[in-house]
Amino acid sequence: MLNRKQVVVVGSAVVLMGLMLSMDIQGLVKPKAGAEAASTSAAAPAAKTFSLEEVSDVSKQSLTANLNKQVIDLEAALKSASESEMVDLQKQLAQKWDDLNHAAPAAFYYELVAQKEPGFSPWLKAGDKFTDAYQQTTDTLMQPALVQKAIYAYQQADKLQPNTPEVKTGLGIAYVSVTPNPMQGIQLLLDVVKNDPKNLKANLNLGLFSMKSGQYEKAVERFKTVISLAPSAEAWFYLASSYENMGKKPDAIGAYLKTKEIAADPYMSQFVDRKVNELSN
Repeated sequence: MLNRKQVVVVGSAVVLMGLMLSMDIQGLVKPKAGAEAASTSAAAPAAKTFSLEEVSDVSKQSLTANLNKQVIDLEAALKSASESEMVDLQKQLAQKWDDLNHAAPAAFYYELVAQKEPGFSPWLKAGDKFTDAYQQTTDTLMQPALVQKAIYAYQQADKLQPNTPEVKTGLGIAYVSVTPNPMQGIQLLLDVVKNDPKNLKANLNLGLFSMKSGQYEKAVERFKTVISLAPSAEAWFYLASSYENMGKKPDAIGAYLKTKEIAADPYMSQFVDRKVNELSN
């Protein structure tokens, strides 16, 4: 049975894919008419900075009164904590926000932990959580700031353990998202799968970027690899969407039905039922 956090993630898969495919990832998609010269020479815009307090305040707005109180109580304890108590409370707040599926404040707290207890694993954790945060947010101002935070955290991890697949994958995804030369990031991901063909995260994101660039055949192969390693509703959904864009309706229907079977989520079930009906006619 899916826990609350898994249900939230599965139930928002449609939204997340929409966000991912709507991102203006320079160099992966053909520029709009008249914009080619500008887009090829543009640099990544400077990211607005955001504080922990800002992202926490935004996240609190969607919490119940009880959950809000739990967070506020931990924050109050942190403000009055001694130096020796601070890291433990920061870890508790990071885990609390993580459990609530609010990646942005969780990431900021994981970053504070990494600063106090520097090491490969803490910085990798911070980078991964900032990645979750920028992939989930709909705030177009906050997203670049979160990407830059992810890059910084991965760079710190890389200094401690150079060229690990985990860091190369995280950096690859981030570079594709914000830099004027996304192929730098794609190459990092390709290097990862060259050395580790079964790397789940790298294959999944290469599949997503293939969808973004309209290379659905390549996307299908990536998602098939992901499913062979760890079948999930998310991977089946992406595979179904790729098949649909290729015009392979029977394959798309089959993959959508697998999504519904694994997700066990009412929102996803309704979406799949509409899709199957649409593709069957």
